[in-house]
Amino acid sequence: MKQILVHTCCAPCASASVERLIADGWQPVLYFYMPNIFPFEEFEKRLFYVQKLADYFNIQLIVGDYNHSNWLGAIKGTESAPEGGARCELCYKTLLEATSHKAQELGIPHFCTTLTISPHKNSKKIEEIGSQYKGYTHYDFKKQDGYKRSIELSKELDLYRQCYCACEFSIRKEE
Repeated sequence: MKQILVHTCCAPCASASVERLIADGWQPVLYFYMPNIFPFEEFEKRLFYVQKLADYFNIQLIVGDYNHSNWLGAIKGTESAPEGGARCELCYKTLLEATSHKAQELGIPHFCTTLTISPHKNSKKIEEIGSQYKGYTHYDFKKQDGYKRSIELSKELDLYRQCYCACEFSIRKEE
């Protein structure tokens, strides 16, 4: 089996992504690198469920450093950008660049991201950014009803489904 490092944003998004990768003959290794998550308690909660998913699929999980202040520095100046805009593009770049470096460090020739399963994420933009990095293997996980399958698996496995992407700027204000 070919190994692939899977940048993992959360358990629900990873669920159907991992299922598809395994069906396609890959040996996924999860890489939970999400310094953009706010607050830290949310990071811990999401990590708990990513570990639960890794255990379910009996696959390895690697946890990246949580350095929210560095992430804030990387997106500085775009804090008020609309969701899906310049801030998100800088965030994708930060996450994918780190995943590429981690894959090279581990000797894993391929990497991808679970971000593409979300109907709220621009897969073409993610592919454009990801293709700048060695080893990027594009999967648009929302295709073939991937998002729908992630909801089904989340219910089956009792996974926590958060109501915002990750950073403090993506938290929807109560009206």
